[in-house]
Parts: sequence; C-alpha cells; structure tokens
Amino acid sequence: MQKITSFTIDHDLIEPGIYISRIDSDIITFDLRTRKPNSGNYMDNVTMHTVEHMFATFIRNSEIGSKIIYFGPMGCQTGFYLLVRNFSPSLTVKFVIETLEKIVNYEGPVFGATRKECGNYQNLDLESAKRECAAYLEVLKNSNNNLKYDNY
Repeated sequence: MQKITSFTIDHDLIEPGIYISRIDSDIITFDLRTRKPNSGNYMDNVTMHTVEHMFATFIRNSEIGSKIIYFGPMGCQTGFYLLVRNFSPSLTVKFVIETLEKIVNYEGPVFGATRKECGNYQNLDLESAKRECAAYLEVLKNSNNNLKYDNY
C-alpha cells in the first residue's frame, strides 16, 4: 500500500514552525507544528481542545473566514492542521500570527464552552491555550517561515 505523504517525512527532523504539507487543487494544507515530534513533549487534550475552539472561531471570523476549510488538532499532539482554499500562503502566515495574538490577548469565556455547543464542554481551559499560543507565536515571530519541511 502506498504511504501517505506525511508518513514520508522524517518526523525526528521536524522543528516547531508552519509548513505546507500538501496542495490539492485550490486547497492548501498547513501543518502548524507547535512542538517537536517524538520529543516526549506533547500537548494535553485540554490544551488542544481549547486552542481548537479559540483558533477556529477567531480565524473563521477574520477577513479570510470564507477561505478556511478546516482547523483541528493533529492526533500526534504536536500541532494542528489548517486547510485554506485559494489564498496566499504568506498571507495565511500573517493571519495565523494575528489569530494567535488574539488568543493570547483574549479575556472572556472560551468560545463554544457550553453543553449545547460542545461534546466535552468541561474539558476546556483558556490559560493553557494562551500559554500554548504564546509559545507558538514566539516560534513563528523568530522564524523565516519558509513553509517547507527541510527533509521533504
């Protein structure tokens, strides 16, 4: 059976950053790697879940909201997937940074944190999401964000 593209990348060489993992016609899949894979430092479920709620809500309500196809966590607990339709990769990075800044500076209730809105609404913590987003924001601000996996 043929391997999917992401399994052909040596995950031991991946550093935190933002990468284009695939392009399908007009849809670009970005890997938002908040942590180094296979390092033993993984996101806990509360953090992933809260970042998902906050990031998805903010970016879908941004100027590029109509271009967003999907935002969600990686099962390996080292980041998130962002799928964008027909939009510039460099501008996507700009909006990712702006969205992270909004989360870090946000004061208020977690979006979608009620029983009606979420299947595990008690599994959310804004402070853990803010810490995750602040750390990732520093990575992106101090990177060249060339969007390419070096070993790909």
